[in-house]
Amino acid sequence: MPGLTEGIFSQSITYICEHGESGAMGIIINQPLDLSVAEIFEHLEITPRGDFSTTPVMAGGPVQIDHGFVLHRRCSATWEASLKVTGEITLTTSCDILRAIANGEGPPEHLIALGYAGWTAGQLEQELADNSWLSLPADSDIIFNTAPELRLGAAAALLGIDMNLISCEAGHA
Repeated sequence: MPGLTEGIFSQSITYICEHGESGAMGIIINQPLDLSVAEIFEHLEITPRGDFSTTPVMAGGPVQIDHGFVLHRRCSATWEASLKVTGEITLTTSCDILRAIANGEGPPEHLIALGYAGWTAGQLEQELADNSWLSLPADSDIIFNTAPELRLGAAAALLGIDMNLISCEAGHA
């Protein structure tokens, strides 16, 4: 919500990957780091076949910012460490997917992030009750086919909302 004006969650969209009794985890999908996928490949000593110098890496969240996470969809291949989030979207944390992406053999629709957002048991529910977040069903096209700077507006539009017109102040009737 607009009242959250500082830090990584300001103006962010978080795709919730897992939610249960012990808490929740998600990946922020619209906060690009000043880092390209090409630089990640270079750091990992992976030689890509294509040019990844303009493909941004997202700041996935403030937890484990030195760990990589790959959200991807519509991929029949299996990877060493994956969590099937939905029938369409998977979260993978193993390096084998990065090598496949670099070789042009990975999932064509993917988002690479460093770090994740995490909540302890009941924390996310409390933040939702406190009106800190808007909640809506995920839209894969926004995640994978919309430019990062347009994702917030596109997601809000699914609810018929213009984020520029939402007040930071809450009223009570």
